[in-house]
Amino acid sequence: MKKLKIGDLEKIREKVRRTATLRLGKARAKVTVHMGTCGIAAGAREVLSALLKEIGKAKLKDVIVTTSGCAGLCSREPMATVEITGKPPVKYGDLTATKIKKILHDHIVKGNIVNDYALAIGSERTH
Repeated sequence: MKKLKIGDLEKIREKVRRTATLRLGKARAKVTVHMGTCGIAAGAREVLSALLKEIGKAKLKDVIVTTSGCAGLCSREPMATVEITGKPPVKYGDLTATKIKKILHDHIVKGNIVNDYALAIGSERTH
């Protein structure tokens, strides 16, 4: 196991801080990048990296980024789900770094769903 450096500890602290924000309900939006093996093979790491970089550039403090396993639509990976407080979740597919940036600025910041990339709007669950 490699030794932790100060930079590693800062990354851990920031991750915990973002998670606490989500648990306490302070976040306005949550983006889940699906990181199953199919997603990773299709480019989900690049999508995640581009999203995190763009959030940092825009200095957005009310957006939480999480990861999950496979969403069940391997042929449409990389995928991400956007959840905004008070709005139905939107699942996006066939993503690239460029597409996730557009989703961030158009959907998360401005509130306009990017229909060209959307696979589903609303929850898959029925109660």
